[in-house]
Amino acid sequence: MASLKALKLRIGSVKSTQKITKAMKTVAAAKLRRAQDAALAGRPYAERLEAVMASLASKVVISASSPKLLTGTGKDERHLLVVVTSERGLAGGFNTNIVRAARRRADELIAAGKSVRFYIVGRKARSAINRYYPKLTLHDHDMSHAKTARFEDAHAIAEDLIARYEDDRFDVAHLFFSRFQSALVQEPTEKQLIPVPLAKDAAQAGGAAAVDYEPDEEAILADLLPKNVAIQIYGALLENQAGFYGSQMTAMDNATRNAGDMINRLSIAYNRQRQAAITTELVEIISGAEAL
Repeated sequence: MASLKALKLRIGSVKSTQKITKAMKTVAAAKLRRAQDAALAGRPYAERLEAVMASLASKVVISASSPKLLTGTGKDERHLLVVVTSERGLAGGFNTNIVRAARRRADELIAAGKSVRFYIVGRKARSAINRYYPKLTLHDHDMSHAKTARFEDAHAIAEDLIARYEDDRFDVAHLFFSRFQSALVQEPTEKQLIPVPLAKDAAQAGGAAAVDYEPDEEAILADLLPKNVAIQIYGALLENQAGFYGSQMTAMDNATRNAGDMINRLSIAYNRQRQAAITTELVEIISGAEAL
């Protein structure tokens, strides 16, 4: 059984930890509000741009002159999994769930005989991917300098991915991130990033309205497709940031409550042991007095 001094020190240590987790919860809650507003504000633009890309792509006759980001390489053998996580932890299973979704997809592709490589964005995916898939990381993009999601970072990642695609380094790129639902719910999400997914029918592509484009659809696509890749990555960064703070707020709230429960248990143990020590001393005093 621990001594009274050890129990007292442990209670003090847990109280200090509780103060830290409570402060982190407050900070995460304040940052969540701004991150959530940014993620929700960015969704309509990203979703509409995707719809425009699909609509334009459905009107283009694929030819040798069509943009490679639209036509693809003509193969489906080499897959690049772009895994976007946070730079920091203490957010429950937020990063683990994203990596788990990427691992599930990677295992399916490998089982189908496909070649799989990883493009890591965010420090928390690095160790997990390298542990399960050693030597399969194509690139590890450093985001340690970024305190918030910035379009400049998304644009740099998009340019790097497009350059590697033009150099015939992969056939298909899949983007993995966590879509923000609420502070309690973040949904691991996968979407095809490169080449742009084609609409299955005209209704899905935006209807059959007669529209004339100037310049033609192919020229517009050549200009918009790289921007669409950057916008989708930026949307993933915004969604991840909101999801991270929501998950961290929830995790720190749970940690604060657990610390409170532990303090109560340790305080009960301390009081019982202290009472036992006092009782023992009283018995010794009374016994000594009776002996005299």
